[in-house]
Amino acid sequence: MPQPVDVEAVFRAEYGRAVSVLVRFLGDIDLAEEAVQDAFATALGKWPETGVPPSPAGWIITTARNRALDRLRREGKRDARHAEAALLHTPDAPAEEGPVRDDRLRLIFTCCHPALAPQARVALTLRLLGGLTTPQIARAFLVPEPTMAQRIVRAKAKIRDARIPYRVPRDADLPDRLQGVLAVVYLIFNQGYEGTPELTSEALRLGRLLVDLMPDEPEAVGLLALMLLADSRRDARRDDHGELVPLPEQDRARWNRELIAEGQLLVRRCLRRDRPGPYQIQAAIQAVHSDAATAEDTDWGQILTLYDQLTAFTPSPVVALNRAVAVAETEGPSPALELVDALDLDAYHVFHAVRADLLRRLGRDTEAVRAYEAAAERAESPAQRAFLERRRRELLRT
Repeated sequence: MPQPVDVEAVFRAEYGRAVSVLVRFLGDIDLAEEAVQDAFATALGKWPETGVPPSPAGWIITTARNRALDRLRREGKRDARHAEAALLHTPDAPAEEGPVRDDRLRLIFTCCHPALAPQARVALTLRLLGGLTTPQIARAFLVPEPTMAQRIVRAKAKIRDARIPYRVPRDADLPDRLQGVLAVVYLIFNQGYEGTPELTSEALRLGRLLVDLMPDEPEAVGLLALMLLADSRRDARRDDHGELVPLPEQDRARWNRELIAEGQLLVRRCLRRDRPGPYQIQAAIQAVHSDAATAEDTDWGQILTLYDQLTAFTPSPVVALNRAVAVAETEGPSPALELVDALDLDAYHVFHAVRADLLRRLGRDTEAVRAYEAAAERAESPAQRAFLERRRRELLRT
């Protein structure tokens, strides 16, 4: 009898790999995506009866390849015939020469072409590699869904109309595209951190590949350190009932010491520069948290200094919000609330959650309850909403 099938889990784990393989041979984003989506639709119909094949990724790629071939044969155009020939010879095609040999990492570098706007590069790659929906990507960017949909459409059109080639970037191209690649990998990690473990694992895998590819690039090392240190707390972020546990309340015995040791070693390695970059600074902030045996032992003064450095690099409202949390721990909730109230982050649930906590600490309970309600309304996941609702109810009982 076939085992229970979780096609969604396979989709999260293998979508990016399948699309990257198809794009390399087709040179057409839309056709590659459609073929892979058709393959997963076929899996939804077949796998519950036949069971998951021994190699789900291989099955999806082969099925998608066949769907793409069927469409190309129907179209019969010259470009379609070229793509068909490439697909027919896929098993025996020689490996493409160049510094990037991983299909998914290669597609990230390809999408981070300088002809595309920086935000479009990140959004498009998240769509292709992470298999994220447009609403998910819009939330990551804190922009309306229609805005993000247009951004992705325009990026695809630019690649098509400018005939941007799908090829391995040359060594000389890698540094110019690195910032976009790092941004993509970090956003994939963050999406996974909020509840999709497969994406977290993929981001860590890509981060390690980037460090292997560019071992002397401190920001690549910094990003890997940042992700390792954040991921070290994965088992402590939820209690036995699956509810979120904020950092100060986590059982630090459940933190992964191997990941912490690896991350801290990378931090020491990449910070040997006069002017560390933003990923290095964020990794250093995580390292300070991981150094503290208890929440009370956290060196908030050092964290505030690091946020001051980060603000000089990336003066964004989100960085300012995180800096305000450090201000609350070093100077008190009142000056921190003044900083928070000056920010334009109404759509961001964390903004309202931070505000609620500061108001609670100031004894302004009625306002804190309303802030918790606003945070819960904007929360991205059921776990976040449940946590915020619990905080609101606790405040109402006091």
